[in-house]
Amino acid sequence: MFRPRIIPVLLLKDLAVVKSVQFSNHKYIGDPINAVRIFNDLEADELVFLDIKASKRKRLISLDFVKAVGEESRMPFCVGGGITAIGDIKAIVAAGAEKVVLNTCAGRNPDFVKDASDEFGSSTIVVCIDVKRTLFGVERTWIVGGTRNTRFSPLDFAKLMEDKGAGELIVQSIERDGTMEGYDIDLIRSISQAVSIPVVALGGAGRNEDLVDGYRYGFANGLAAGSLFVYKDRRRGVLINYPEKRDVSFE
Repeated sequence: MFRPRIIPVLLLKDLAVVKSVQFSNHKYIGDPINAVRIFNDLEADELVFLDIKASKRKRLISLDFVKAVGEESRMPFCVGGGITAIGDIKAIVAAGAEKVVLNTCAGRNPDFVKDASDEFGSSTIVVCIDVKRTLFGVERTWIVGGTRNTRFSPLDFAKLMEDKGAGELIVQSIERDGTMEGYDIDLIRSISQAVSIPVVALGGAGRNEDLVDGYRYGFANGLAAGSLFVYKDRRRGVLINYPEKRDVSFE
């Protein structure tokens, strides 16, 4: 039976793990390498690290950090933050990451995704689609850490990224981020049904049942979360955790 991947997404700010609520109010969680060791022991399927300040500061995620994760991690991991050139991806992969996450560069120049997938193969290229409503209530994709609106609707952008060669999409609701109130199932489902490449749900998961809903009703191939895996419960006491397979049933 197919079992979707369950993926902790860890946000980096100044090389520390933080957690946000709707992309703001960042709370310090702890040391990222220590988190990697814990997720090793808990046998996580995969890890994602996103440097949330890299694009704003016009710099690449630390390659020394990527190397440190590569030396420690016993699971596949991918990283994103400040990628603007093919050379950036080459350096990140050489440092040990299996995949890279593109957001700002994909929104500004969709053809970069094609160039990257042609160079490294689509399996290396993940595009994160950050979604939020405008003041007029229209859903749009956002870049630069959710601060700049693009002209793309989430559905149109997802289709475009597939056409350009992305191997996977992370679909994230900015409005659900950190709320622990469940995924935006309608958003996840609409994109999952519109593309043939894997879709990973992100933004809002607060219980194991939310993961199941993302798979059953959102048709996501992967279930990602931040708060769910760094907090003990909704009171937000810090505790790195990951569910045992018996605790999450997708049947």
